[in-house]
Amino acid sequence: MNELELKLIVEALLMSASEPLTFERIQAIFDDWQKPTREQLNQAMTLLEEDYIGRAIELKQLASGYCLQTRADYSSWIARLSVEKPAKYSRAFLETLAIIAYQQPVTRADIEEVRGVAVSSSIIKTLQEREWVRVAGHRDVPGKPAVYVTTKGFLDYFNLRNLTDLPALPLKNPITECEEL
Repeated sequence: MNELELKLIVEALLMSASEPLTFERIQAIFDDWQKPTREQLNQAMTLLEEDYIGRAIELKQLASGYCLQTRADYSSWIARLSVEKPAKYSRAFLETLAIIAYQQPVTRADIEEVRGVAVSSSIIKTLQEREWVRVAGHRDVPGKPAVYVTTKGFLDYFNLRNLTDLPALPLKNPITECEEL
């Protein structure tokens, strides 16, 4: 199989897939005698990336693999197609998610300490149902509280390859805060 043929097959797979594809998943589609190497797949991805320069579609590597998607610049146009309104999340929901994302692994008590108020069970439940957060274990303290971390689903939804892609938190200036008091 030549380079062009492999690139076109990979492109067709990515366009047809309902979720991001890993190299392993792509390789599993081929018969053993025609299975491309990781290097060949990497080259195909590079060629596809180059093909999409200056186009409305881009090849994106996420935490759980590669996918084709519309560039963010065109999201407002795509939103007009959607009959379903995007979900609106409360400030408490977003604060809880942000604390878990930036300070993981965290317990419910850790979240409550940062927020200064109790965390609603429904918020944690919703985060788990959306598969953005999971229980990674239990802390070895009295009560054995659950320890929460984000998932690949969280990274994929927010278009991140890994947690280092999260935007940096703004640093607060302690002098300015004191002057405000």
